[in-house]
Amino acid sequence: MSQANYQYHHSQHEHSHHEHHHHGSGNALLWPLLLTLGFALVEAAGGWYTGSLALLGDAGHMFSDSAALGLAWLAAWMARKPPSVKHSYGLMRAEIIVALVNGLLMLAVVTAITVQAIQRLHAPQPVQGAQVMLIALLGLMVNLIVAWRLGHDQQNLNSRAALLHVLGDLLGSVAALIAGAVIYFTGWLPIDPILSLFISALILFSTLNLLREVLHVLMEGVPHHLDLRLVGRAMGEVAEVREVHDVHIWTLSSSVVALSAHVVLQDMEAWQRVLPAMREMLHERFAINHVTLQPEIPAALQSSQIAWHRNSGRTKKKA
Repeated sequence: MSQANYQYHHSQHEHSHHEHHHHGSGNALLWPLLLTLGFALVEAAGGWYTGSLALLGDAGHMFSDSAALGLAWLAAWMARKPPSVKHSYGLMRAEIIVALVNGLLMLAVVTAITVQAIQRLHAPQPVQGAQVMLIALLGLMVNLIVAWRLGHDQQNLNSRAALLHVLGDLLGSVAALIAGAVIYFTGWLPIDPILSLFISALILFSTLNLLREVLHVLMEGVPHHLDLRLVGRAMGEVAEVREVHDVHIWTLSSSVVALSAHVVLQDMEAWQRVLPAMREMLHERFAINHVTLQPEIPAALQSSQIAWHRNSGRTKKKA
């Protein structure tokens, strides 16, 4: 396709692009990644030394968090890539794919811990309660710092997925701390696998909710906070608009909502006034900034205009 043809076809639709920069997200993920990975190694060694499943489970969570944060950082970097000939929307969807991978990874971690906890309930193993409490307390502090850093960017599905991992670790650290205290003061070993199962159930519930939202985005569903009928009705109320149809709303990334629609006008000359008015309304009322609108005229009027142009052309030719 020639450059002239490309420009012509591109001009058939009016686009409104809202740029979202992910530099802050990438920087916010780097330090949590390094901190989490470093302490995961410490906690894994501590869990092996003390014999605590809760501590080993928390270390497993932290290793999965390191992978989640690393993938989230990679997705934030990819999302900054500009649109190209092969990827006309850029790589914004990378964050959705990574959120899906992180959710599935979390399911695998929960399954592994559950299997180990059931085995421990049938065959309790000795645990060094004092050392478990100390390491779990340090892990709790690390997770609180990481969660605080990630908590500032919760409009991003990818960051939410990473935070979900970290919150799972935070709960795991609390469980390990409680388990260590109970074992140290009472010697009751079943508390270790019981708390591991409880934390796994909480993480499973949050993970399934995240996966449901990610799949909704991948299926190009209407964002949960928007009502398609309400948006269409608001568009139809813009001055000089006769009808709106074929309205589609979907999510490009968790921070970019897209809309496309056909707008029927009584007079095509009104389009220069309707277009900016509709863009502004969609932005102000619904925070929709990536808009593709196709202007049209009623079918009967369109037929008469085509006939008029044809008659006009023949008249000019005869003259």
